[in-house]
This record gives sequence, structure tokens and C-alpha cells, in this order.
Amino acid sequence: MSNANINIVSATKVGDYSLRIVFDDEIVQTVDFGPFLKRSRHPDVRAFLQPERFANFHIAYGELVWGQYDLCFPVIDLYRNCIEHLDTMAQAA
Repeated sequence: MSNANINIVSATKVGDYSLRIVFDDEIVQTVDFGPFLKRSRHPDVRAFLQPERFANFHIAYGELVWGQYDLCFPVIDLYRNCIEHLDTMAQAA
């Protein structure tokens, strides 16, 4: 399935940093953003470790967004429940 064909229809907070995401083809993923947020060294990303800030997400044009795209992830990564690409980062280092 290509990224252009996948849309998020709803997202519900189910844990400190976990969201239950429903896609338009009825696939459901529970994505834990905690490890990504905790590993980040960027202060703008780490700011989402604040519970009230993390909880303030919305769906825009089929994408999961915080603020005005202050934080977002490729839909295909959410669909695959794979938001971290540590092997790619290690190869680049």
C-alpha cells in the first residue's frame, strides 16, 4: 500500500505516550511514541514528553499532527508501527 492511499481516521490516547490509531482501511495500530521522544536530543521534540503537550494532537488531512506540524510522522511509518529507524541512523553515523 502506498502512503498516498493511507489516511488516519482517528487516534485515541491509551497510555502515557501511546496512541491507538485507526486507518481508513480499518487497520488499527497502538503506537508507543515514548521511546522515540525519550531518545531524542532535540529540545523541540523532547518538549512533547510533557503529558499535556503530547495529549494535544489532532488529525489533519489524514495525518496525525501536534500543533501546526510541530511534530508529525509519516503515515506509512505509523501504519507499519515503526516510527524509529535506528538501523538507518546507525548507518549514517
